[in-house]
Amino acid sequence: MRGRRGVLQPEPHPRTLFPEMIIYGLVQPIMFVVLFTYVFGGSMRIGGSSSAIDYKNFLMAGIFAQTVTFATASSGAGIADDMHKGLIDRFRSLPMARGAVLTGRTLADLVQTAVTLVVLAVVALLVGWRVGSDGSTNVGKVLAAFGLLLLLGYAFTWIGALIGMSVRTPEAATSSGLIWLFPVTFISNAFVDPAHMTPWLRHIAEWNPFSATAQACRVLFGNPGRSTSHAWPMEHPGWASLIYSILIIAVFRALAVRKYRSATA
Repeated sequence: MRGRRGVLQPEPHPRTLFPEMIIYGLVQPIMFVVLFTYVFGGSMRIGGSSSAIDYKNFLMAGIFAQTVTFATASSGAGIADDMHKGLIDRFRSLPMARGAVLTGRTLADLVQTAVTLVVLAVVALLVGWRVGSDGSTNVGKVLAAFGLLLLLGYAFTWIGALIGMSVRTPEAATSSGLIWLFPVTFISNAFVDPAHMTPWLRHIAEWNPFSATAQACRVLFGNPGRSTSHAWPMEHPGWASLIYSILIIAVFRALAVRKYRSATA
């Protein structure tokens, strides 16, 4: 962008609003924590217990998983905004690999997600969430749980990248990203035990990649609410979460890079 005397001035970039993005990204998960903990907590039954404390410990793995996956919408909107402003075309003129731009963008989103997750974990501790409530965890397992969460979040940012490359405006990317995210996160074991769902819906929830990560985190955190389902992802949630995330990255990265090449050709 040129100034008044024809001097080139740097254009503002969305990443300059990083602190604001962190704050706004925290508002929704914090609201979910408060609403589900203090409004619905006393009426939920987890493993035969209606204790609000048990539900609070059960809930937090789902809130963490929801937070990292909802980063998909902002990732898609950011890439769509770069497309709309012509920034992608500028990168195309540089001698770099076609997938480098999208990889850099998704890794930047992963850093933002990690910061958000740390702040949210502190908030969860303040409202009473505790790891090792069943006495079966340690520091290594807790770190492994957060690692699975970040891997799932990174996988979903590639879905957001594909959406961002496929729409014309950031607003469309945000809307299209949230439309499918709500069914994925709510038809799962994030907030309720799938055992109480209609049978066909329960099977969807049990095989949902989102459910596998939430269940793996509960096991690693040592929180209550472990599933009694015989579905393979619920019996082996750690492996299921890892496999699901790697497959999502492999498939959607390939599709996003292919779309990037055709969109900028």
